[in-house]
Amino acid sequence: MEPSSDRTGTHRRRRRRPVVVAAAAAAVLVAWALVVVMRPASAAAACGTTNVALNQPATASSVEASRLSPDKAVDGDGSTRWASAQGADPQWIRIDLGATVDLCQVVIAWQNSYAKSFSLEVSADGQSGWRSLYSTTTGTGGTQTIPLSGTGRFIRMLGTVRATSYGYSLYELAVYAGPGGGDPSPTITPTGPALPGGGDLGSNVIVFDPGQSSATIQSKLDQVFAQQEKNQFGTERYQFLFKPGSYSGLNAQLGFYTSINGLGQNPQDVQIHGDITVDAGWMQGNATQNFWRSAENLSLYPVSGVDRWAVAQAAPFRRIDVHGGMTLASPNCGWASGGYIADSRVSGQISPCSQQQWFTRDSTIGSWKGALWNMVFSGVRGAPAQSFPSPAITTLATSPVTQEKPYLYADASGYRVFVPALRTNSSGATWTSGNTAGSSLSINQFYVAKPGVSAATLNQAAAQGLNLLFTPGVYHLNQTVAINRANTVVLGLGYATIVADNGALPMRVGDVDGVKIAGLLFDAGSTNSPALLQVGPAGATGNHAGAPNLISDVFLRVGGAGAARVTNALIVNNNNTIIDHIWSWRADHGSGAGWTSNPADTGLLVNGQNVTAYGLFVEHFEKYNVVWNGNGGKTIFFQNELPYDPPSAAAWSHDGITGYAAYKVANSVTSHEAWGLGSYCVFTADPSIAAYHSFEVPVNANVRFHDVLTVSLGKGSITHVINDTGSAALPSNVTPHTVVNYP
Repeated sequence: MEPSSDRTGTHRRRRRRPVVVAAAAAAVLVAWALVVVMRPASAAAACGTTNVALNQPATASSVEASRLSPDKAVDGDGSTRWASAQGADPQWIRIDLGATVDLCQVVIAWQNSYAKSFSLEVSADGQSGWRSLYSTTTGTGGTQTIPLSGTGRFIRMLGTVRATSYGYSLYELAVYAGPGGGDPSPTITPTGPALPGGGDLGSNVIVFDPGQSSATIQSKLDQVFAQQEKNQFGTERYQFLFKPGSYSGLNAQLGFYTSINGLGQNPQDVQIHGDITVDAGWMQGNATQNFWRSAENLSLYPVSGVDRWAVAQAAPFRRIDVHGGMTLASPNCGWASGGYIADSRVSGQISPCSQQQWFTRDSTIGSWKGALWNMVFSGVRGAPAQSFPSPAITTLATSPVTQEKPYLYADASGYRVFVPALRTNSSGATWTSGNTAGSSLSINQFYVAKPGVSAATLNQAAAQGLNLLFTPGVYHLNQTVAINRANTVVLGLGYATIVADNGALPMRVGDVDGVKIAGLLFDAGSTNSPALLQVGPAGATGNHAGAPNLISDVFLRVGGAGAARVTNALIVNNNNTIIDHIWSWRADHGSGAGWTSNPADTGLLVNGQNVTAYGLFVEHFEKYNVVWNGNGGKTIFFQNELPYDPPSAAAWSHDGITGYAAYKVANSVTSHEAWGLGSYCVFTADPSIAAYHSFEVPVNANVRFHDVLTVSLGKGSITHVINDTGSAALPSNVTPHTVVNYP
């Protein structure tokens, strides 16, 4: 925000040292002053003493950089700040106070880039009806204490004329209310009636009963598939739910944004004598774009003895009991790339055929046939032995710490959500020796969300202590949904999709125990957001080892469905978080896919300590795809493609290095371990690009990588695998280049 310092000349640098000391001292004084000043002035005797804006959801018209996000203006820390983009008017920062309050005073601590003209406005819903409570054309900067009077839930500072040539920047915006605090928001009703026909879960949740005829069920399955088979970037979303019982003669073909789940407490409670099929006829056998579909919590008896699940990313296969085998590609193998199985049992043989990489976790299988580039198994009974790179099998006998995804089921009382228990050093499915261990929540402990709901309503429900269940559909949120209660469950059905509007960070978790975010697709909007999901505030310090936060089947998308932009798709600040299957994707095709039309720096940023990740799929981001800053991290399986579209080597270079690594462990990290990682390149815009390496890590005996590979897919090259180690992946030879252990 400030002019850059003159750094030329030896004598000039020496003479600047006292200025640096003075600046540091000034910063300390500013922070001290904020602690003292950011309270109601004594003249405002009717004001309360609580800053009602502290740590409330904040959004802004723009941000200069991710570290200058709007939440920094309400974090109570006088050394952090929000800053808008430079050189544009008007700009605003908006705060959801969480309830309607009688406002009596605002205290703003400006950074040097302050507003000469600005107003303070309030609104009931944050969207319309803004009323000005204060305005000035002679702003002074510094710390301004502003008495005012009015009622509202949302307050914003609207800057219209800047005092400098930069943007607007403030350290803190504190808001104080009268002693009564205003009228509380109305109580949110959790949900409506329980089970019949989908009921309160909406028309896109389709519930089947074993008393229905097979023809009736098949007709509905076929109707949805005909709509969704090629509907890659459409807005339709569907969830099939099968009540406990036996079904026969079915072939459930799954297209885009379609999920099929059993409603039993365990997979054996729902038996489908037929098939659940994913094929790629719509792409002539090429399954590399079979994204966004899922199957969960049922038993399957394939007609031919082998079920076909030819998928790519974001297509989890969970809690399935397959009485037979599986093939993971189209007939005659075709093309396929990437997939995920967990908490399942497959009695027969699984054949990956053309799958380049695949990850299977905490399951039991009869046998496995073949390997292309890297097949990774963690806690899988019956898995093939470790043999990377020939054949390309990576096997861990147990998974260090796991928690399975929460899931919807039904009993005599109606819908419930089961939350599986935490496991350590686990192997095999959770349900093969009896009920899955864990706890059950009534649907009456959830706010059941439907498209059109506001972020304010979701925040109100969360503040009342309710969990959140998103029914299938697309949700536009223009402010942050704050999850600040320990052990809150946020669960999506049928690829419920949350779109970040107006540069919002749509969901943020506090530094609390046990929050579970599962089954959601987050979409970036056309205005840059600092992130799409943030787990924990910056600088989070809590120890959550006994009750980790869980991110499970969470998918993040930048472009493809339209022009989009975000800085970091997923930020994990909370310690001990478990990441269990994500696809963080900067689109390489679809609407709005291009170097300048869907810009995004990083797909996953990990700042927390002792974070464990399973099944990381992170692709095409313009800088580092993954940045890992926290100590004690573990990753088991990573699939990556570097961005297709850097316009030139010069445009994609930094620090004298061509290209950004796919997976970077910060130099400050002293302990980290990873197994089964792959990164590919196909530089379509400039095939002459030679990325220096795909994995960049500090050289430390406690930073260890196992079974790592790079591949050129025919355009461009990767000179090394990890740091300066590993041979070059060249376009003339589309085969993996491997490093078995590093260092």
